[in-house]
Amino acid sequence: MNAHSAPSRRPAPVPADARRARWAVSLLFLLNGASFCAILPRYPELVESIGLSNTAFGLAVGIGPIGGLVAGLAAARLMRRWGSASVAVIAQVVASTSHLLVYVASSWLWLAGALIIAMAADAITDISMNSHGMRVERRYRRSIMNSYHGWWSLGAVGGGLFGSAAAQLGVALWLQGLVGLVVFGAAAVVSRWFMLAGDDATERTAPTPAPAGAVAGPAPGSAGEVPAAPVPGGMRIAGMTLRSLGLVCALGTILVFAGSTEDAGSTWGALFMLDTFEVTPFAAGLAFVALQGAQTIGRFTGDAVVDRLGDRATARLGAAVSALGMTLALLLPSPATAIIGFAAAGWGVATLFPAAYRAADDMPGVPQGVGLTVVGWFARLGFFVSPPIVGALADALTLRYALWMVPLYAVGILVFSGALSGRFDRHGTGSEASGDVDAAR
Repeated sequence: MNAHSAPSRRPAPVPADARRARWAVSLLFLLNGASFCAILPRYPELVESIGLSNTAFGLAVGIGPIGGLVAGLAAARLMRRWGSASVAVIAQVVASTSHLLVYVASSWLWLAGALIIAMAADAITDISMNSHGMRVERRYRRSIMNSYHGWWSLGAVGGGLFGSAAAQLGVALWLQGLVGLVVFGAAAVVSRWFMLAGDDATERTAPTPAPAGAVAGPAPGSAGEVPAAPVPGGMRIAGMTLRSLGLVCALGTILVFAGSTEDAGSTWGALFMLDTFEVTPFAAGLAFVALQGAQTIGRFTGDAVVDRLGDRATARLGAAVSALGMTLALLLPSPATAIIGFAAAGWGVATLFPAAYRAADDMPGVPQGVGLTVVGWFARLGFFVSPPIVGALADALTLRYALWMVPLYAVGILVFSGALSGRFDRHGTGSEASGDVDAAR
């Protein structure tokens, strides 16, 4: 057959403003990961300087996400008023400022209060930068969300290495915090100049008036077909049907377990390495670096994997890897197996945050920004409940036995993974849309 007998289907070129915005959003994700994660390798010093038990420390870290749980509820309203780009940048600058307060904490109350402020700002940054990132994804007409979160993980690795090196060199905590504020805050401000202009609904506006059950034709640069506004009817909570609310809560529950898995490395990784193996401060930070490093790889390769397998199958594969890796680390404890185990956990949950955010944002019957807000709220819930539980178990047993919670988190992911999308074609050519979320479409 002649190669020229049929017209080739080439993807439409990506607009220049979308390309610039993609790099700007990626930079913000990078800064968000680096800014806070630079603190984590210094946690043992804070615990020692303040004189905290594992339970007290876990409680302080667990209280912090209360700020995110409360502030995150305002994210949708703030984005409607000011736009996702401006809200994300301003909140990130506030977060970097609050991180300095964490570095210089001198009491349990101070530490807990500083973490509350930091988590409040981070929750708003998280929701709004994901919202703006999905605007850009709609212009690209293909999956790029995992790459954003890959930049977050890359920033987390860089921040973790920076904090580990600073700990090894004996850099004062206040100095590290001040450097972070200046560098991360200034870079966040610069990123705002390159983000998309206009209203956040620009890429998903439906024709007016839209017939009942209609699907909005994609606006210029949208990712594909976007559901039109649903016809009012039936009981609604926060503008959502009960079915949509149930699916959004299921997606959020997945992030409770994913966030708890990440917390195992961020809050307890360095302490586990020091308490169990008595390694150097730099080596202690490698547990967290391993988790985030593997997560970085998983996210940068995740878009291709998800396009091939679907979000649901990818989540189930990751949960199995996470459970097996941490089981190995806890049954055969050594510095090497610990690093392998934390790396497996990081890779296992790599695609869950992008998958849940995407599914919630695209779900019919859910007002713009509300699905993201609810799912983000659930994610903060995981960071709220897991540190006190692990801390109490560590004091009652040992940290090694407390970390058996991580394989249990993987089981929870498997249980709720049906809420994620199955295999589908983003361009609508011979797709297979299965599962609860797809059925709602």
